[in-house]
Parts: sequence; structure tokens; C-alpha cells
Amino acid sequence: MDSQTQTTSLQRLQNVEKRIVKVLELAGAVMDELANPTGPRRESINNHVREFMQLIKDIQVALRDEIKSACDYRPFEKCDYSSRIANEICCKKLEYVMSQLDGMKETIDDYHTAV
Repeated sequence: MDSQTQTTSLQRLQNVEKRIVKVLELAGAVMDELANPTGPRRESINNHVREFMQLIKDIQVALRDEIKSACDYRPFEKCDYSSRIANEICCKKLEYVMSQLDGMKETIDDYHTAV
């Protein structure tokens, strides 16, 4: 991935971040309106909610696009970390099963010697 693509991607993510901040501000404005001592103004709430929902849709689209473009660039595709961890977990599971089998064998042996 070249630096131009990275910069563009970072700029797009910064724009998404700004939209998220705007979404939070809109949610706060709705809460303020609902807490208004004279009662909430329906038109104001409708406008805020409409803008809120549109921004949420825009954020979802932008993030989906960024995820798709990130899938094209896989910096860790040759990394074997996941395989090694999975292998270690399997080894630990196998050790546990073997210890349980050893315990069962001892119990059976004790039973036969007692009979």
C-alpha cells in the first residue's frame, strides 16, 4: 500500500470520526430538547433524528468501504502467529486429555488391586 493510499484512507477515517462526533452531538441535542422545561419541540427532534439516522448510514457505508479496501492489503498474510497459537492450544488440550486418561487408568488400576 503506497503512502498516497494510506493518507487518503486516514483522511477518510478522520472524516468518519468527525461524523461520529456529530452523531453524538445530535444525540445530546435531542436529549437537551427532551429535557426542555417547556417541553420538547417536535420539529426540532424530528430534524435531529433525521440527520442522526442519515449520518449513521453514511458512517456504515464509509466503514464498509474502508474495510473492503483494507482487505486488499494484507500486511500479515505471511504471519504464522495464528497457526502457532492454535497449535499451542491444541497441545495444551491434548496434555489435559492425557492427564485425565492417566487419572482414569490409575483409578481402574486401584479398583482392580482392591478387588
